[in-house]
Amino acid sequence: MKAVLLWMIRFYRKVISPARPPCCRFIPTCSAYALEAIEKYGAWKGGFLALRRILRCNPFHRQKSIEYDPVP
Repeated sequence: MKAVLLWMIRFYRKVISPARPPCCRFIPTCSAYALEAIEKYGAWKGGFLALRRILRCNPFHRQKSIEYDPVP
């Protein structure tokens, strides 16, 4: 499961992400955060952390500044 999630994120970063303008309001980006969280904590806990982060990084959030939010 962990390998599949990591492959999907790497595929997104190589194929889909370059076609879109940068829109993440966090440092590191959400995909980099997800890679690190899944590598560090595994598929379940890392996947939960990544999903929570992606749900917080949405275009309707009021704050417009860049936030530093590393993997715990």
